[in-house]
Amino acid sequence: MGILLSELYGKGILTNTGNKIGFVEDIILDFEEGKVSRLLLTKIDDLLSAKNTAEVLSKNSVNFERVKSISETIIVGSGK
Repeated sequence: MGILLSELYGKGILTNTGNKIGFVEDIILDFEEGKVSRLLLTKIDDLLSAKNTAEVLSKNSVNFERVKSISETIIVGSGK
């Protein structure tokens, strides 16, 4: 059984060592692959209005491939 995208919004994100990263504010989808690409720690509008979008995206998002588990919180492994 999968998880609905709407269930990801607002969930806390922690590293597998217990460090708090933030909360899911928005999601980037890869429509070609049919999967979630990144979890954003800020609204997408804030990223798009930033001067250096790529840098801000890198600092304010988590690659979904790092996700190890999803329950009350999202646990991510190390990596970029």
